[in-house]
Amino acid sequence: MTMDPVGEHLAAHASATPDRVALVMHPSGETRSYRDIDDASVRLAQALRGRGMQTGDHLAVLVENQAEFFDAVWAALRIGLYVTPISWHLASGEAGYIVRNCGATALVAAASLGDVVAAMGDDLAGLTTRISVGGDLPGFERYEDLVAGVDASPLSDEREGGWMFYSSGTTGQPKGILPPLLDTDLGAVSFLTRLLSGLFGFSADTVYLSPAPLYHAAPAGWTIGTQRLGGTAVVMEHFDALELLAAIERHGVTHVQLVPTHMIRLLRLSEEERSRFDLSSLQMVVHAAAPCPVEVKQAFLDWLGPIVHEFYSGSEGAGFCYIGPEDWLAHPGSVGRSMTGAIHIVGTDGEELPVGEEGEVWFETNRTFEYHGDPDKTKAVFDPRGWSWLGDVGRVDDEGYLYLTDRASNMIISGGVNIYPREIEDVLVMHPAVDDVAVIGTPDGDMGERVTAFVQLADGASATDDELIAWCRERLSHFKCPREVRFVDDLPRLPTGKLLKRLLLT
Repeated sequence: MTMDPVGEHLAAHASATPDRVALVMHPSGETRSYRDIDDASVRLAQALRGRGMQTGDHLAVLVENQAEFFDAVWAALRIGLYVTPISWHLASGEAGYIVRNCGATALVAAASLGDVVAAMGDDLAGLTTRISVGGDLPGFERYEDLVAGVDASPLSDEREGGWMFYSSGTTGQPKGILPPLLDTDLGAVSFLTRLLSGLFGFSADTVYLSPAPLYHAAPAGWTIGTQRLGGTAVVMEHFDALELLAAIERHGVTHVQLVPTHMIRLLRLSEEERSRFDLSSLQMVVHAAAPCPVEVKQAFLDWLGPIVHEFYSGSEGAGFCYIGPEDWLAHPGSVGRSMTGAIHIVGTDGEELPVGEEGEVWFETNRTFEYHGDPDKTKAVFDPRGWSWLGDVGRVDDEGYLYLTDRASNMIISGGVNIYPREIEDVLVMHPAVDDVAVIGTPDGDMGERVTAFVQLADGASATDDELIAWCRERLSHFKCPREVRFVDDLPRLPTGKLLKRLLLT
């Protein structure tokens, strides 16, 4: 399929406005134009095709937040490959599992992660191409050497590739989320670009700040989406609350996407620290990825005004809800109404529940995916009626607004009563001495499970278990309150705010 770059694609903007800034790394200030990334991605695409990679093959990317991520991703997306970003926070066995499980034949890895890569061993056996960026890795070709002298002319058979993200693996092995690879020309309008431009106002004038790791679906998709629309993506090399505010001022950021952990860290800055920066360029704050306590969202609105927007979805793409600031103030705690298919709240018997009752949240959808290599898990999240489930529990009010309770897998059953940790965590995190908290069920000989809170105190703060339990009892039904509090130095939390609960008791 030979074609000229059209529509929403890096190549189109490199042709029309080659010197426009496509990427800024913060705080280093490294800057890449559309021409820079287009030329680099074409050369890498040519090299990968020369190594035998064909449409539908898989490229794994294990790098930190660095500019070469965009070279690798755009190379794959212009020759019909699947891209699988891998978390650099994973242990070697976990990262190696993803390389092996996704069937990657090529891996781009950062030299700074050499210890992790070296320990992957046989998990790399299926690779035919190994590329290192930022230095040398034993058994890998340097990126610069691979593309040296390669022609920067686009291939004659360019076509859109796709993503294959992995779930966070918070309660077990991560699952590869494999959507169908569509036979579309470069620049074909997608659901994501329609969403960014139509709902969130992205355009060629957008300066989008991403403070989160690029291996997650939203940071990866939205930065690439920004470039599809001709805007500028500003990527933080590491999150720091003060640096985030500095980046908004320095780069004239118009849009930023946060997770609740970012929001809490920003709110814990002093008023003097927050008022130090000019945030007048900021048009929209978008948050997602994890539940946000009502008090945190309200405090953010009080600080920045009615520019705080929220969406709820999953890497599977089976459902999408949205709520703007005005609607949220009228429906505090809601994640919005569905922008795609209808929502159905379903009981354990599979039957739909009345409005206001709590159950599994299913979406009508025409989007398809499979959990790679796991037909049983795939089957479990689809319904014969054409509905799909992301694993969450919640309720819908009579206006169609969705309120999430928790992940179904997080539910604690104590004395035969179902208890969801999120409500308890939202209460405890507002205690002035608490920096972070996770609530899980631990074995109990009498009750089956007991509600146990793992608490990370703020620097210099102190609190007793009795004090924290009393704090909960003033705000929650007593049966929901922790029976035990365990103080920890750090919680095993991903940068998205998702907790690796499977690690708490190891």
